[in-house]
Amino acid sequence: MAPAEDDISIDEKRVYAGSAGRTDAYVATGSGIVRVSLSADKIGAFDMVARDAARDAAVLARGEGSDLVAVATPDGLSVAAVGDDPDFALVDDEPTVAVGVAGGRDGVIVAREDGAVEHVEFEVSGTAVASTTQLGSVTDPRAVDGALVAGAEGVFQAGDGGLTDVGLDDARDVAGSGMPLAATGAGLYWLGNGWMTIREGVADAVAADGDGHAMAVVGGDLLVHADAGGEWGDEAWEAAELPVDEAVVALGYGPGVSVAVTDAGTLCVDAGDGWRHQVVGVRDVNGVALAVVE
Repeated sequence: MAPAEDDISIDEKRVYAGSAGRTDAYVATGSGIVRVSLSADKIGAFDMVARDAARDAAVLARGEGSDLVAVATPDGLSVAAVGDDPDFALVDDEPTVAVGVAGGRDGVIVAREDGAVEHVEFEVSGTAVASTTQLGSVTDPRAVDGALVAGAEGVFQAGDGGLTDVGLDDARDVAGSGMPLAATGAGLYWLGNGWMTIREGVADAVAADGDGHAMAVVGGDLLVHADAGGEWGDEAWEAAELPVDEAVVALGYGPGVSVAVTDAGTLCVDAGDGWRHQVVGVRDVNGVALAVVE
């Protein structure tokens, strides 16, 4: 097992990160938030940094002030500054099911338990909420990424005029960075001249980094977008073999790294040389978000 975070000094963390830098993965679980330190595909210390049930997580990179980790919880939106000792605190009391970065550094989009979708911006100097804008409502919201919101009735796009229904049904996850992607109960889709089918089957998760890299879980298989020529059809995806025989339930990207977390609490990382893994020891995994630390 990796050493506890408290047993590693800041200087030791810097040595560990080395030239690859350090990225922290925040894993949202039913038991709280687990933070796992990564340096390329090397998996370092991990610890529980919040002990309230978490339904989703997103990292907001900011040009000024510390980057923020926003967490959707049954008690509201919880936020902390990225750092060695994140101090999560509720910034509202509305039960929240999903959160995603709105695009660029323009706050986060939050989906509430009652279906309300809001755009939340923060004060430059801290974690306090600067403004909240109501965008509309979605039946049974499930995921948010970029300007896209996934819900039982399909995919919706957030804009200045509120929410726009952009099609599909039973959307379970979305990727709004770069090529829009959607995972639904019927399959995995990319947005071309309308929604184009990538692969049929139950698709439960999808993630993208905005630079042509993407992953998805379809029919229990982990698929990786393997084409650099701009193609997004079925032939541009390949099945990935993880080092563990466990179901993948959460996907995320950081600088140069892909992360997949399983239902058994195993975190898998690929920095281009194959997958490595570490058993984190948590169940009820709901999401993962990555933050650059140094």
